[in-house]
Amino acid sequence: MSERISLRCAVYTISNKRTASDDTSGDLLEQRLKEDGHQLVRRAIVPENLYEIRRVLSNCIADSEVQVVLLNGGTGFHDNNVVPEAVLPLLDREIGGFGEMLRQLSYDDIGTSALQARALGGIANNTLIFCMPGSTGACELAWDGILSEQLDSRHKPCNFASRFKP
Repeated sequence: MSERISLRCAVYTISNKRTASDDTSGDLLEQRLKEDGHQLVRRAIVPENLYEIRRVLSNCIADSEVQVVLLNGGTGFHDNNVVPEAVLPLLDREIGGFGEMLRQLSYDDIGTSALQARALGGIANNTLIFCMPGSTGACELAWDGILSEQLDSRHKPCNFASRFKP
């Protein structure tokens, strides 16, 4: 079995309400990625502002030290939920299956409300970007049901982690 590649990850919670003391979704993602042998290199709460989200994400995309960006929150249909609009123009390639699969997994949990999760994934400048709803349950579902395997270089038949050298 090949050696697991430890990826350098950033976690951003997109919210106008969350603080460091109640960012349970960010806490969960940080815990899970560390348990899986990855490194947390950046973490912050980012306001629900299209241009602030693009600024933070662009900095990650331009920084070769960041290999994976996990955004949680801002994917719904409230007026201030602008993550898809902020992120899509920055992507070189969309990973359409991420949003589709997360909505499929969510349907078993929350029924047709899964339709409102505008989760998405993509690649920009060899940086993997995954955007998921802000609920802790949705982040747990995304990590446990998709990201843990897809960010594991040992997962077969394919994974995203193999894009990077150890």
